[in-house]
Amino acid sequence: MRRIRGIAAVAFAGAAVLALSACQQGSANNNGSDGDDGPVTLQFQSLSDQPATQAAVKEIVDAWNAEHDDIQVKIIQAGWDGTYDKLITQFTGGTAPDIIHFEASSIASFAADGYLADLSDLIDPDLKSDISQGIWDSVTTDGQIIAYPSTLQSYMAFANADLLEEAGIEIPESGTLTWDQLRDMAKKATKDGQYGLGWGLGSPTAAIMSLSMGFDGGYFSGEGEDVSIEVADAELEVPTRIHDMAYTDKSIDPTSLTQSGSDVLASFYGGKVAMTVQGSFQATNIANDAPDGFNWVALPPLEGSAGAVQAANPQTYSVNVDSEYVEESAEFLNFFMNGENLAKIAYADALIPS
Repeated sequence: MRRIRGIAAVAFAGAAVLALSACQQGSANNNGSDGDDGPVTLQFQSLSDQPATQAAVKEIVDAWNAEHDDIQVKIIQAGWDGTYDKLITQFTGGTAPDIIHFEASSIASFAADGYLADLSDLIDPDLKSDISQGIWDSVTTDGQIIAYPSTLQSYMAFANADLLEEAGIEIPESGTLTWDQLRDMAKKATKDGQYGLGWGLGSPTAAIMSLSMGFDGGYFSGEGEDVSIEVADAELEVPTRIHDMAYTDKSIDPTSLTQSGSDVLASFYGGKVAMTVQGSFQATNIANDAPDGFNWVALPPLEGSAGAVQAANPQTYSVNVDSEYVEESAEFLNFFMNGENLAKIAYADALIPS
């Protein structure tokens, strides 16, 4: 009888149709060699959506395949939109790939429901020592390491240098950027239908929780069933500052508050907003998509009272616990995650290697 664990049980009925279509991709349970002596084939579901990153991933996989006739890796290209629901469908339908690309905060619930392999004893010791314990903690559940942490994003401000110069604003080029400085710059750049800042806060949780760490804001305390929510002065610092810029200074484009970060870029390119707060990965999109001659700059990291601190929510690579090839998958990921390969991916995605 097929297992239907925790989070997926409720979703199973509604996901059945999608599960049938997903079966066409094959699953970790039936994707092995064509014969007893043939190569193992690992399905690697990659969410990389930047052309440069896709090329980097393909280059790494091709290098592995060229050197390992007995273990071949097949990329299944997917995207970030709807990934959580798709994984529920894949796990409940028995079609989940061997290797799963996602992020630490979102993959944890699948680990709690027993869908992910314990990689603790399979990770290369040198790789383990190269990554800080705090980052490993973000991919550890009940004492088990359930993912390789790869790249991290930070939230940062990008600026239209020409608009700031027109407003008489000196652009900081090093160090950090305080929230008071950001507010002052946004006020000065707001005039004649132009806003100083555009901030896509249609889904604000990740950005606010991450940036709140710069003020020692944690929001949660305890572990497991004893977790409690705490909202005190530290947790209110970032929401209060955003509120003051939006409704007191009126320096944030109100339309942007309902948009995604990517949606705000059109206003940034068009000169409606002089600055925008985005995930650091957007540097790649801006470099590729901005109009010719668009003079933009990434501003220094935002600093709160506790420093330029943000949460660690790395992108991750996990292994399906039901895969017939858990050890082979980990062997590939040890190669995929070596310093040279990780640098290629981080550079292509404008992210920070773990």
